[in-house]
Amino acid sequence: MEKLIEEYSQDYALLREAVEGLSEEELRFQPAPDKWSIHQIVIHVTDSEVLSTHRLRKVLAEEEPLLLSFDQEAWADNLGYERLDCEQHLLLFQMLRASMLPLLANLTPEQLERVGQYPDGARFTFKELLEFRVRHVRDHLAQIERVRQAYREDRV
Repeated sequence: MEKLIEEYSQDYALLREAVEGLSEEELRFQPAPDKWSIHQIVIHVTDSEVLSTHRLRKVLAEEEPLLLSFDQEAWADNLGYERLDCEQHLLLFQMLRASMLPLLANLTPEQLERVGQYPDGARFTFKELLEFRVRHVRDHLAQIERVRQAYREDRV
């Protein structure tokens, strides 16, 4: 569990490092019309973090709470991700993760096994939800690297 919490606490620095020094053109480059730019990826990761922080807290605070998902494409399209501020969203991500660290530092073995349930009946423990948060960010860091590579190839 210690390793998982350490990885969780490092995600902001990794996300920040992934976008550090990129030009606005690089941030906004879309490798294909239906693919997200790095800018959009950062906004998505933060929106996902808002919701997942809520889920994690619900699982710790409530008895087998109902957990809800979101339609990421609808959020990207209808919230106008291209108009939102990337820096604000990076800072929001940082604050959300920082707000969870005191809770994570004092988890009991029983809390790790607390469960939340989705409307489709899928059940996840707190630990599984936390593992998913780390995987989610790591998957999007790899996506950011692919977009950076596509940008470089597009410029050749």
